[in-house]
Amino acid sequence: MANTYIPAGYKAKLSVYETQRAIDFIKRCFQRNLSSALHLKRVSAPLFVTEGSGLNDNLNGVERPVSFDVPAVGEEAEVVHSLAKWKRLALKKYEFFVGNGLYTDMNAIRRDEIPDNIHSIYVDQWDWEKVIDRGMRNLDYLKDTVRRIVGAVCDTNDALRDEFFPVLNAEISREVSFITTAELYDLYPTLSPQERENAYVREHPTTFLMQIGDKLKNGEPHDGRAPDYDDWQLNGDILVWNPVLNRAFELSSMGIRVDEKALAEQLDKAGCTERRNLPFHKMLLAGELPLTMGGGIGQSRLCMLMMQTAHIGEVQVSLWDRETVDACEKAGIPLL
Repeated sequence: MANTYIPAGYKAKLSVYETQRAIDFIKRCFQRNLSSALHLKRVSAPLFVTEGSGLNDNLNGVERPVSFDVPAVGEEAEVVHSLAKWKRLALKKYEFFVGNGLYTDMNAIRRDEIPDNIHSIYVDQWDWEKVIDRGMRNLDYLKDTVRRIVGAVCDTNDALRDEFFPVLNAEISREVSFITTAELYDLYPTLSPQERENAYVREHPTTFLMQIGDKLKNGEPHDGRAPDYDDWQLNGDILVWNPVLNRAFELSSMGIRVDEKALAEQLDKAGCTERRNLPFHKMLLAGELPLTMGGGIGQSRLCMLMMQTAHIGEVQVSLWDRETVDACEKAGIPLL
């Protein structure tokens, strides 16, 4: 069933060929800006991990990974959902030091995703992770990092407009509003989580929504988060207002990662205590992994925002149901 929203009067600002040029520029420019802002080095990353390693991410806790057998290895493998846990191991293996980190292209298949204007079963994002010390595990350091990422986004957007495509005039505010999910709930207790985000971000066009994963007053979390990578008290989403789609638009999910104490508490809360026996979790609980923070930044999402497109299929190649294809074709929206 199609979940496609067609904005009234929408018309793509770039041709398909110009779209490819713009995507190339955005990706090259933003990678440079991000690595400079956060002191990151580019590394290669896996497309799949073994099923029993505990390295794959459960995201909201219910998504099923794409899995397959590898006869030559004698194990089951899973296509990654993201690289949050792998990156932490990589920082240890590659001997990164405090204040420095890595970024990589992360490509994933999320088979249970419900496609719409901003979601696809194919995920492309920059995954990044850096080593911190215990004194950096606080809201001030988290907020400073958010501001640096937003600055990298805005610098890229300015360069895209000024150097290549003056017709692209996306407005992205450098001023970040910080609010917790509990505070947001108190402001709009009768609204759904998405409606709360829309109401707030409409008035605060660049927002960092903090503390996602734990239960609110109504007994439900604002959104699901797996218990074994982000610290639910030190994480959040970067949201911007998207005037084309008339909604809050998530660019990044990120946070300071769990330490031994936070991991144990969150596994208990989530009823996932059996994960304590997985290799990654054993290392973390034993204090054998560095303290880190990190996140993912959607590549296609960033391109959508800066190029002011209405559908993610305009900036990435994926699979769509027939109703979506027909609706976009009728509206003159060119899916790649």
